[in-house]
Amino acid sequence: MAEETIGVVGAGIVGLATAREIALSRPGARVVVFEKEQEVSLHQTGHNSGVVHAGIYYKPGSLKADLTVRGVSLLREYCQDRALPYREIGKLVVAVREDELGRMENLYERARNNHVPDLRRISRDEIRELEPHAGGIAALHSPRTAITDYPAIARAFAQDVLDAGGEVRLGFPVTGVTDLPGGIEVVSRQERVRVDRLILCAGLQSDAVARLAQDGREPRIVPFRGEYMLLRPEKRDLVRGLVYPVPDPRYPFLGVHFTPRVDGSVEVGPNAVLALAREGYTRTRISPRDLLGLAAYPGVWRMAAQHWRTGVKEYRGSFSAAAFMKDAKLYVPAVGVRDVVRGGAGVRAQALDRDGALVDDFRIHQVGRVTAVRNAPSPAATASMAIAEHIADAVFKHPSAS
Repeated sequence: MAEETIGVVGAGIVGLATAREIALSRPGARVVVFEKEQEVSLHQTGHNSGVVHAGIYYKPGSLKADLTVRGVSLLREYCQDRALPYREIGKLVVAVREDELGRMENLYERARNNHVPDLRRISRDEIRELEPHAGGIAALHSPRTAITDYPAIARAFAQDVLDAGGEVRLGFPVTGVTDLPGGIEVVSRQERVRVDRLILCAGLQSDAVARLAQDGREPRIVPFRGEYMLLRPEKRDLVRGLVYPVPDPRYPFLGVHFTPRVDGSVEVGPNAVLALAREGYTRTRISPRDLLGLAAYPGVWRMAAQHWRTGVKEYRGSFSAAAFMKDAKLYVPAVGVRDVVRGGAGVRAQALDRDGALVDDFRIHQVGRVTAVRNAPSPAATASMAIAEHIADAVFKHPSAS
């Protein structure tokens, strides 16, 4: 087969998994990854909580559901083969009020349809057996839910690309995408590279980069910052596994929860506040350009009209540790404000449609020789290897990409 060059924009875990999949499975393909930063996995992947989701939450038959279930098995096997961290510490999804029991039962049925392994309903007493310090009146227990180190996995994917003869071009911000006869030209400030096909996995910049490739203006990315508290080291033994609330079905966020990390720390969070910059990891990081883009998009105002009360509550927690911990104490009552310190934060690239609806499922567009990943929020890290298979299949079966 004649050599063809496949470009991938974005060296987060989805972009690197996709580049790896093509480099290893496509004979004659040369893969080039373009990344604006000087290292891989710097943004969403590098600020990930490290949870390997089992597939409890996702609508059966959706891309999220199908790719997460497959992605878990692929990721587990990869971590075992590479001696990367992968610990099945289990998760409790805890109901603390009677009115949450119906939603919890809906989650159970959804998870069963998604073939989540070994999931079971448990009682108040069984909660205490697993998590002696947890609250709640009932819960779902997912013993196979795991934690891992996604930046380490991303670095391993990058090395696989290099070992297969590909390139990872760091410090290459994409400023233009030009359609050529039989190919695509990827433009940075100082260089132009010709590729036969192009895959866009640009995360927080996914809509901006997609517009360069004439993919249209929607959906738009709205950045939500998720802030964390950390349990003080002497309090870490209050939590054994993952402790989550029953999520509100109106939102794609899972609420404040307790997350042990592979380094031994325990996070509490995140909240979800509108970030004032796409890469706004702190409250003081403000981008006038990003703010103007948000203000000009009708979907942002429609979202705000629907959810402003929740937004006010989330911002209150951002500025007040007591407000932040108010809900968290429902799930582990022994943890108080004095038991935590401010931790890090991540920014979620949440796609938003013009009608103000938060896009829930993965969304991937095909425009000629360009494949654009327009929405890949959590659990994209969990599903990354399965997403890569899905993208590779779409790229090479799409008739206008041949």
